[in-house]
Amino acid sequence: MDQVLEQKLRQAAQAVEEQVDAELNRLDKLSETDIEKMRAERLETMKQEHKKRQEWLANGHGEYEELPSEKELFDITKKSERIVCHFYRDSTMRCKIVDKHLEILARKHIETKFVKLSVDRAPFITERLNIKTIPTLALLIDNIVKDKIIGFTDLGNHDEFSTEVLEWRLGCGGVIDYKGDLSSPPDEQGKKKSINLLGKKTKTIRNGMGGRDDDEEEED
Repeated sequence: MDQVLEQKLRQAAQAVEEQVDAELNRLDKLSETDIEKMRAERLETMKQEHKKRQEWLANGHGEYEELPSEKELFDITKKSERIVCHFYRDSTMRCKIVDKHLEILARKHIETKFVKLSVDRAPFITERLNIKTIPTLALLIDNIVKDKIIGFTDLGNHDEFSTEVLEWRLGCGGVIDYKGDLSSPPDEQGKKKSINLLGKKTKTIRNGMGGRDDDEEEED
């Protein structure tokens, strides 16, 4: 058994060494023109990334914002490609738990606009999206509700879920640039729970929004 393991380790080390040698050989063959072209392309990429970052900040990304009414949600869908909207109620304790995590994630993921909207001030959207459970997070991409996080079921089904678990779940919905492994939650409690994220329905956020889904949970 030890010999087999040693052989596999040698093979793995050899494979890595061969990859490194191949990359070094490729770099050795690059001409000055090739190198300058690569530098120019990288510089242009950095410029575009900086420009996009400035646009995000100008549109209020990087902060967790409370919207005074549903009209403002319609307005920001015209400016931001990706939005996380927390539908909350002041009297629901679990909404405050969500607030704490979204405050952190809003600062970390400036590529996404993070907002909260009281269901009592948004009767039209609440009705159209068939929001029955508070809190609910609507994940919008290009003016369409691609996914919803309803209550804490997808977060381990308990109040003590971590910010990292919520971040992972948002990544599964494609609403943030998630750098980790999407195949399983980052903490052990989440890994024990199988979560089916397939077959989600989509809706459009506009004055003529799409139809309802079939969720029928009671508000907490």
